[in-house]
Amino acid sequence: MSKKSKKTKWSQDVTENSDALDLEEGVFKSDDPARIAHSLKRSAEASDRRKSSPFRSAMSMLTFYINRAGAGLSRKQRHVLEEAKVELRKDFGRRPK
Repeated sequence: MSKKSKKTKWSQDVTENSDALDLEEGVFKSDDPARIAHSLKRSAEASDRRKSSPFRSAMSMLTFYINRAGAGLSRKQRHVLEEAKVELRKDFGRRPK
């Protein structure tokens, strides 16, 4: 197995089997930033395995996905995910950046 395929498998495993959050299937494939944010918030608040605040857990998972997907994300999907960060901040009553 090449390094690239191991790396891909590792990050996919983290996304699908996170110790902190049980994610809704296909959440990061949505084209609705609010839906992504609401789903991450629900997952983070419902988790009893997370080690930090629900906001931090949700934002960390979203950022992790964006970083790991890298060049594989279309410009449109990257924009949707970046907008989901803004929505997530709103959902948790944080100031948008």
